Amino acid sequence: MSYKKLIPFINGENELAANVVTMAEDYCFAGADELFLYNYSKITEEREEFLATLKEIDKKIDEVAAGWKTKRMGKVELTILRLAVYEMLYDDTIPEKVSVNEAVELAKKFGGNESPAFVNGVLAKFIPKEEKKEESKEDQEA
Repeated sequence: MSYKKLIPFINGENELAANVVTMAEDYCFAGADELFLYNYSKITEEREEFLATLKEIDKKIDEVAAGWKTKRMGKVELTILRLAVYEMLYDDTIPEKVSVNEAVELAKKFGGNESPAFVNGVLAKFIPKEEKKEESKEDQEA
């Protein structure tokens, strides 16, 4: 997900519909009504899927974030974690490494000094151990 998809979830549910329209308009250009409608419906569908899994995602984050509950996390960090966990668990089109990398980059851009390390630490717990072993072997060979 791009950072533009992040903004509605930071602003809250009340502004969500307006922001979804704004995001869809970003994809639209003169004479491309079909493209606009396609992107609007795709963004709306992704938003609905995300919101349907939000409680489950928060529960999973609470289980792995040692000493932190989602209620205590900053809005930016929590939103980044939610989106990344959603991608890792429910979106097969995005590799887990990409989700983690994008989340860390978002944390660098929008979070505090400690945000990237925090986000990376929490998301690392969602990567299966087998995949971590393969990554460490690749790093040693390089």
